[in-house]
Order: sequence, then C-alpha cells, then structure tokens
Amino acid sequence: MMYDNEKLQLRDAAERPSAEGLAQALKSGSFTSYEAFAEALAGLEIEQEWQWYTPHKAWFAKGMHFWTTARGTRKEKNLYWLHVFDGFFEVAVWFLEKNREYLLNADLSDEVKQTVFEAKTFGKLATFPVMVRVEKVGQLADVYELIEWKKRLETK
Repeated sequence: MMYDNEKLQLRDAAERPSAEGLAQALKSGSFTSYEAFAEALAGLEIEQEWQWYTPHKAWFAKGMHFWTTARGTRKEKNLYWLHVFDGFFEVAVWFLEKNREYLLNADLSDEVKQTVFEAKTFGKLATFPVMVRVEKVGQLADVYELIEWKKRLETK
C-alpha cells in the first residue's frame, strides 16, 4: 500500500537492505524497534527475507512461517509484509474476511481494532490488510498479536 504523504525507502534495486541502510532510513527510535522485532522473529518461528517489489520499486520484507505436519509434509505460510518509510516501518498482515470478528475480539489496541473494523476487502478471496505503523518498541505488541492470529486462523 502506498501513502500519498510518506515515501517508501530502500529504493535501490542493486543494494539489498542492510543494518546500515535500515538505520539510516528508520532513524534511531524506529531502528531500535526494528532491531527488537528482528530479534523476536526466531522465537515466533518466522523467517524474514527481503524481496525487491517491482510495482513500488522498493525492497519489502516478507515474513514466512514454516512447519511440518503430522505426516511429515513441510508447509509454509506468508504471515506479513514489512515496508520501510522515512522514520518508521509498517507491518501489513492480510486476513480473510471470515476472520474479521476474531480480530475485533483479540487482545489488540483500540487503534488497531479500529483499523481492522475499517479495512476494506480486496480480490476474489475477500482479504483485507491490517497495517501497523511502528515507531516505538511498545507498538510491537500489536504486531506480535496479529502474527499469532494469522498462524492460528490458517486452519479456520
């Protein structure tokens, strides 16, 4: 999702995102939040990879969850997309419309619940994004809660 008033960062296709580039784009407070998020990924069983996203001509991070079923089949689930802007990053988690009610009753901040309530659906699958703008470490609680719901709602 693009914003009219905020500019995506990490726009050089030849330069894969690095700690230095992220620190420069995010500034000190938001970079501290990003570092905390990146450190938490292993505990959340998430692998994050940076991908060049041609429509927006910018690098986005994709968070993937991998697991093995009882029969030994390896499965994967895309949990989120992370976008870097000037001074903050945003995590977008997509849900099916049929799961909106679960999110409205989840342990999320009122601001994020309002985002869930107002989110418009897209496409044939009727999915909607829940986007959380992160500038401070305290805002990560909502991101973690959304990610956990995304994992749980996979089978519903």
